[in-house]
Amino acid sequence: MLFIRPTNPVSHRLARIAFLLACAGALTVGLSGPLHRYLGIEPDMAIGVFRYGFYIAAAAIALGLATIVPTRPGDRRRGFVASVLALAIGVAAAWAPINWLMRAREAPRINDITTDTAHPPPLVVTLQFRQNAANPPAYGGESVANLQKAGYPDIQPIVLKVPPAEAFKKVDQVAMAMGWDVVARAPAEGRLEAIDTTRWFGFHDDIVVRIKADGGGTRIDIRSKSRVGNSDLGVNAQRIREFTQRLKAAP
Repeated sequence: MLFIRPTNPVSHRLARIAFLLACAGALTVGLSGPLHRYLGIEPDMAIGVFRYGFYIAAAAIALGLATIVPTRPGDRRRGFVASVLALAIGVAAAWAPINWLMRAREAPRINDITTDTAHPPPLVVTLQFRQNAANPPAYGGESVANLQKAGYPDIQPIVLKVPPAEAFKKVDQVAMAMGWDVVARAPAEGRLEAIDTTRWFGFHDDIVVRIKADGGGTRIDIRSKSRVGNSDLGVNAQRIREFTQRLKAAP
């Protein structure tokens, strides 16, 4: 006689709860950026939403793991698909916060990167956009410089074998190609300023490029500074690296 094990309604309900939690976590993580970028909620609050979305997703993963065996196919068990979906959606939702955490641990806890730590290019026009910024506009001095040198030893001044006027045009072209919002062009002063906006949260980072004669060529220094966040998660350094590569490759 074939024995048929009855359905476990508790496991089935828990699997469904895990699926709903995973969906809620994914929605919470996904909305955290647009809440700041388009609705203007405070950065700390948006990051808090982001963090709580991770907690919800983690709970969904744990509950999905706990129910996937009791609800596995066969013997009239139900809820297996819900458990699998809870795991898949939960992991996808948790990935972005986990990636942020890993980057935060690897990157130095600074938010102001420059190719000239001794005399960083000063913010001039972009200064007026930082009135309500959490991070002060002044450079942090030797302590920040030491952290940058230890974390990003490759960030160095750029030297081009062209006159400053030609170098300025290249800088302008690269800035536009990178999608920056150029807010100041002062070729006579050898200065270009721009704002770059992060894709998800819409955080604004201020950029100033200094162009000056250096022997028979031109030395270019760039500074990229975040308005919010103690750590920039390496974003400013990566921006300078990309700028450097594009500028050296510009025709």
